Amino acid sequence: MGERAGPALTARQPGAVHSALSVLEAVAHLGAGVTAQRLSTELGLPRATTYRLLNLLVEDEYLVRTLDLSGFALGAKVAQLAALAAPPARLSSAARAVVDDARRRVRGGVHVVLFVDGRVVVLDADPDFPLSDHARLAREPERYALGRLMLIGDDNARGPAVEAARLDLARWGATRQSGEVTAAAGCLAIPLRDDSGAFAGALGFSGARHRVDEPEATLSALRPAADALAPLVV
Repeated sequence: MGERAGPALTARQPGAVHSALSVLEAVAHLGAGVTAQRLSTELGLPRATTYRLLNLLVEDEYLVRTLDLSGFALGAKVAQLAALAAPPARLSSAARAVVDDARRRVRGGVHVVLFVDGRVVVLDADPDFPLSDHARLAREPERYALGRLMLIGDDNARGPAVEAARLDLARWGATRQSGEVTAAAGCLAIPLRDDSGAFAGALGFSGARHRVDEPEATLSALRPAADALAPLVV
């Protein structure tokens, strides 16, 4: 197979490069789910130009389409660049003690994430039960309980997975994903709320599918940890 062609925009097209960066900044500012029409209006760009830039940025994974295909969100490449640029965040000793205790109580992966500018930022992944795919979590948050919890905090988020997550949150106080990425496994996400009550992050669980289909025992073990952890990390 031949090498993939490079991006259509080059340094010889400074106006186009600037417009593409402006689109990225606007998606970050306006949040996941923003439409091409709104971006065109906000940036004062012709609609055809906006669509060309969006398609290019999606192709190169700087943006991703939302699950219902009506809007856009920041993609894996942006998350990777941000992670490289930012110093690694660490749990405080008090937060570490809460997470370590939760991991002793619950057999399976216990993870801590924050929601930052429409993306899932992994603060502490369980070293014994690691997350299956960091890049895919950043690129397709709607496929995971952690990403679904972030998305339902956005009033503009739509789609079957988001609506199902809202129902799960109302019933269980957590979002779920069961057997959709790996047939025998699933995941849960319990909100970490800030002082205003908004979702600022999550305490996640990944493990056997039956523990997600019938989550009460696992959630009962993790809810106290989430309550203790929230004021320490958000």
